[in-house]
Amino acid sequence: MAVRPVLLYPDPRLRLKAEEVTRFDAGLARLAEDMVETMYAHGGIGLAATQIGARERLLVLDVAEDRREPHVFINPVIVAREGHLTSEEGCLSIPDVRERVERAARVRVDARDLHGQPHTVEAEGLLAVCLQHEIDHLEGRLFLDRLSPPKRERLRRRYLAARRETERTAVRG
Repeated sequence: MAVRPVLLYPDPRLRLKAEEVTRFDAGLARLAEDMVETMYAHGGIGLAATQIGARERLLVLDVAEDRREPHVFINPVIVAREGHLTSEEGCLSIPDVRERVERAARVRVDARDLHGQPHTVEAEGLLAVCLQHEIDHLEGRLFLDRLSPPKRERLRRRYLAARRETERTAVRG
């Protein structure tokens, strides 16, 4: 397993739509293992393949309190949504930015496992939010896209200014 670099906003690869997985082989299993390791190393609860520059329609997540229950979703599709839930979200690709986002309170997701076997997950609460957030990544969307245009622009400017300052400080140090 290997920890891979996470792409940071505004990297244009974060806007690419992931491609459906058709080969369920050792390479895919290795990618999933690397993604779980990367998610844990960066303190996340979810990670989409697009966030590490991979094009596969694959996400991993672990919302368990002890972070010992990683789950892999290949070719996930939300097939049902119910209710509304507003919660604070963050993203490994947009570090240090958190904002309240409205999503469905409950979702049903069809996906495949590492062997290509289909499964369905009915989720609510944090699991539902995490699935929606990561599936958005696979569609080339970021949680910022779910904010009002003025709020999105304000956060974008603040984030990019902080990132430039961090890069300047690193060069000087």
